[in-house]
Amino acid sequence: MKLNFELVPESCWYSNLRSILSPAQWDVVRKEAYARAGGRCMICGAKTARLEAHERWEYDESACVQKLSDVVAVCRACHEVIHIGRTQLLGREERAAAHFMKVNGCTYAEYRKALGEANAAHIRRNKIPEWSLDLTYLKKFT
Repeated sequence: MKLNFELVPESCWYSNLRSILSPAQWDVVRKEAYARAGGRCMICGAKTARLEAHERWEYDESACVQKLSDVVAVCRACHEVIHIGRTQLLGREERAAAHFMKVNGCTYAEYRKALGEANAAHIRRNKIPEWSLDLTYLKKFT
């Protein structure tokens, strides 16, 4: 699927690049993603005047490592799907579900299955009390 849910383990909430980097450093990283995007969402391809920077993380559960793999520029609709937990809390799941199904060309049943799989991974990753950060990705900016 082109568009997926990316549920961050609870112990990693509020630990993002904006809290680690200076505002000037974060600007360099996010603007590089915007430049790569060329005014289009890097997931659904929608042309938009306002892109949002999204951090992509990979999780090595056996080593307890959360690794930054990319920073991508996405539209608000894709970003709301990616962070579906927050979107649900804000009461916007129906719109996010419709966007997920449109982008992925799938049914509501497939949406629910993907959400169930994401929630299962989230529950599993929440059992790890502390994650080490791998920010090797940022070396390309130095």
